[in-house]
Amino acid sequence: MIQLTQIPIRAAGIGILAAFIVTVEVDAQSPTTFIVESPTMTTGEMMPRDYSPDGRNMSPPLRWRGLPEGTRQIAVICQDHGAGNPPPWVHWIIYNIPGSVDGLPAGLPFDSSESMPRGLEGAVHGNNGWGLPMYRGPAPPGNSLHHYDFAVFALDEELNLPPGMDREELLEAIDGHVIGRGDMVPIYRRQPADSVSIVN
Repeated sequence: MIQLTQIPIRAAGIGILAAFIVTVEVDAQSPTTFIVESPTMTTGEMMPRDYSPDGRNMSPPLRWRGLPEGTRQIAVICQDHGAGNPPPWVHWIIYNIPGSVDGLPAGLPFDSSESMPRGLEGAVHGNNGWGLPMYRGPAPPGNSLHHYDFAVFALDEELNLPPGMDREELLEAIDGHVIGRGDMVPIYRRQPADSVSIVN
């Protein structure tokens, strides 16, 4: 069934409270909440430009802790609930991540001919909003400030799904297997190389 989850986020230094309604396919019983963090990003704070097309456009490092007992696999979706028609616009999907790992390193390979780092064998990318099986970082229009939800799902089964699934296909495939969820929601405004970005 479909559960609507409201995630309130206070953006650091800009004094506003944004609430996103996230549509997630889950069991009737609410999944356990766990912690998602990063050595380089924080909820409500500006993402480094290296994780955007303004910089190196590399996938960011993620860490998670407090996974529920029985976690067998992990799936990750990075999505912008303030973009898309209809929202959200998807920037990254990766799944079949072993439940034994505690995160993802920065700069994962997107070419299927390149091997995933040790411990992540079997992990594959789904198709983002551009229809590409890769991470593509934020590039919000003009001077707008957007929020980027890195949603991490703990699954109770090794589903071993095929590569190239889009968000809707993945959510349908994991429906009934989500036993935990964690979110980290950093923000981003364009940071061209010849300018300095300041969040007031």
